[in-house]
Amino acid sequence: MSSLEDQIREIEDEIKTTPYNKATSKHIGRLKAKLAKIKDDAVARAMASSGGGEGYSVRKSGDGTVVLVGFPSVGKSTLLNKLTNQESETADYAFTTLTVVPGAMEHRGANIQILDIPGLIAGAAMGKGRGKEVIAVVRGADMILILVDVFNQEHVDVLIRELYDAGIRINREKPDITIKKSGMGGVRVNSVGRSGLDDGEIRSILAENKIMNADVLIRGEVTQEDFIDAMFGNRVYVPAFIAVNKVDLVDGETRRAIEKNLTERFGTPPIMVSAVSGYHIEELKDTIYEQLGFIRIFLKPSGEKADLEEPLIVRTPATVEGVCNKLHRDFVEKFRYAKVWGSSVKHDAQRVGLPHTLNDGDILSIVTRA
Repeated sequence: MSSLEDQIREIEDEIKTTPYNKATSKHIGRLKAKLAKIKDDAVARAMASSGGGEGYSVRKSGDGTVVLVGFPSVGKSTLLNKLTNQESETADYAFTTLTVVPGAMEHRGANIQILDIPGLIAGAAMGKGRGKEVIAVVRGADMILILVDVFNQEHVDVLIRELYDAGIRINREKPDITIKKSGMGGVRVNSVGRSGLDDGEIRSILAENKIMNADVLIRGEVTQEDFIDAMFGNRVYVPAFIAVNKVDLVDGETRRAIEKNLTERFGTPPIMVSAVSGYHIEELKDTIYEQLGFIRIFLKPSGEKADLEEPLIVRTPATVEGVCNKLHRDFVEKFRYAKVWGSSVKHDAQRVGLPHTLNDGDILSIVTRA
């Protein structure tokens, strides 16, 4: 075991064995900050040494990008083929996928990019295997599909830990924390509402990262981990869900036990699929669409009828400005006003500005300067 792994194990053990109370909260906060710094530095070194690598630079396309994350041989390539008709090489041995293979899934009017990446392994965040290149692709995705098979459901814990160590926070809102370093004056803390952290914990965490002077603003309740994430400022917040593959290879009782176990542990039921037989593939497509938060906006050119056949697919929260940017950057520069018909306005043909938030099914007409 390397000295780095020794250090991490030692700090993790101390955190586990130290009872959390008011007297120990500052010490625990400092330990957590120290642990995060060690892991963050290790990940940064791994990423810097990777140099990218052929096949790992993927241009995002379509209305949203989903990356398939799993251990080798759980069926990611087969699933990609089933979802997109993309011919990704498959075989019965590990590490078949040597590059990132993109495919396009058309579903309910949306064009969704699905990325099949090399399988993650334990230690991927620290650069083991192809982890460093793969993690870079995952960080840029709009959603993560965590794929395990019926024989290795415990891989979910390893995958989530690897993503966490790589600074990827799944199914969590970004905490509303602002930290502005200053040249003097110590640490000044302002909170809107009850933050859940006292000033001593905050100063202890910042001190571990050699920040002695800063203005801190916290809105809402946060944890020590949230504050540490905000201090580093390089975390990404990505929605994710779990799918279990190869369910056709076990009996119904085993299948139900796996589904119950994962539901109890993670709060939401996994999608039970078979990439080979096609079992629940349509349900999986629906889940991908819904988890990406797509809505349909129908465009109405000025003085003409609305196009109700081909909606524009956008992700929530969707504003008039976001739609303008998706159509063409000139729409924002030359924007005068927009008219909206639908549930996001009080009356049809209501005039709105760029910040207006749209709802699914709204009809939008954009008026620009000549």
